[in-house]
Amino acid sequence: MAVTRNALKKWEKVRAFALGLPGAAEEFPWGESVAKVNKKVFVFLGVDDGSYPLGVTVKLKDEAAHAHALTFPGAEPAGYGLGRAGWVRVPLEEQGAPAAELLCDWVEESYRAIAPKRLTAQLDAR
Repeated sequence: MAVTRNALKKWEKVRAFALGLPGAAEEFPWGESVAKVNKKVFVFLGVDDGSYPLGVTVKLKDEAAHAHALTFPGAEPAGYGLGRAGWVRVPLEEQGAPAAELLCDWVEESYRAIAPKRLTAQLDAR
């Protein structure tokens, strides 16, 4: 299955945004890209090689944001029990997938849920 250019562009924007957050680093556990802060994952970026549908998984503690994320086509609570902790997987290749800006808002919320206060303070100072 070929990755759509639109989905890939969104994914690249979200990845760049995530890695631009204070203290963020990219790692590749399980062969997929994740962005971590303080050694904890705040966004699962998956793979961009077309072997698996493009999507992002974020932690949304805010109930309204969480509920909103689940309204998008194909969105679902994340697997491996992560869904119970507020993690949502949002596919990017579905018709009607969220815009990059909204995805970045969710990545920031996920980051804030996990990052230490000194780093969120740096983000607020920007």
